[in-house]
Amino acid sequence: MSSTNPNPKKAAVVGGGVIGGGWVARFLLNGWNVSVFDPDPQAERKIGEVIENARRSLPALYDRALPAEGILTFHNDMASTVTDAAWIQESAPEQLALKHKILADIQAHAPKECLIGSSTSGFKPSELQEESINPGQIVVAHPFNPVYLLPLIEVVPSKATDAASVDVGCEILRSVGLKPLVVRKEIDAHIADRLLEAVWREGLWLVHDGVATTQEIDDAIRFGFGLRWAQMGLFETYRIAGG
Repeated sequence: MSSTNPNPKKAAVVGGGVIGGGWVARFLLNGWNVSVFDPDPQAERKIGEVIENARRSLPALYDRALPAEGILTFHNDMASTVTDAAWIQESAPEQLALKHKILADIQAHAPKECLIGSSTSGFKPSELQEESINPGQIVVAHPFNPVYLLPLIEVVPSKATDAASVDVGCEILRSVGLKPLVVRKEIDAHIADRLLEAVWREGLWLVHDGVATTQEIDDAIRFGFGLRWAQMGLFETYRIAGG
C-alpha cells in the first residue's frame, strides 16, 4: 500500500499480537508509516487481519475522512525497525525478564529522544526501567482492546521520566485519536484496571451468593449505569445527580 502523505511520521511496534496489531492499525490508518518487529512467522497474517477489521470500523468514529494510510513494513532486526521512529511501542508478553531483554535491544538502536511505551498492565515503569541504559525513555503506555477503537491510553512515567518528554509523547498519541491519561503515581494495575477489578470482584460475590446470574449482572451494567458511565463517568454522573 502507498501513502500520499508528504511527510509521514514513523511508529515502530515490537510485538504483533492482538494488542500490538491494534497499535499498528491505529497509527497506520492515521497516516503514519509503521515498522513491525515480531519473530512469529504468522505475524504478518495476524496483523493484516486486525488492520482489515480496523479499516471497516475505525472510519465510522470520525465525521471526516481519515488521512491516506501509511506504509507498513516488517523487519527481521531491531535496528531497522526502530531507526528514525517518533514513537516506539513494545507489546511483548507479560514477562518482566523478556521485556527487559526486548527493551534493552530497542534502546540500543532507538533515537535517544523517542519515548518507548510498554503495553503492560502488570508492571510499573520503574520495574521496566531496571538496568536500563536510559531509564527515563521507558514509560507504560497501557491501551485497551481493540486499540484501534478504544481511545484510552494510560501513560505512566516514573521519577526518572522527563515531564517534557511525556508531554511530547501525549501529543503524538492525541494526533492519532487516542486519549492519553497520565497517571500521577506508579501503582499496580494503574487506574482503569483497578476500577474494573473492583466491579469484577463484587460481581463474583453476587454470583457466588446466588443473588444474580452472570447474565443478570451484565444486563444491570449494559442497560443501566453503563450507559451513563460511557458518557459521563463515575463522578460527573453523581455530581449531576446532586450527590
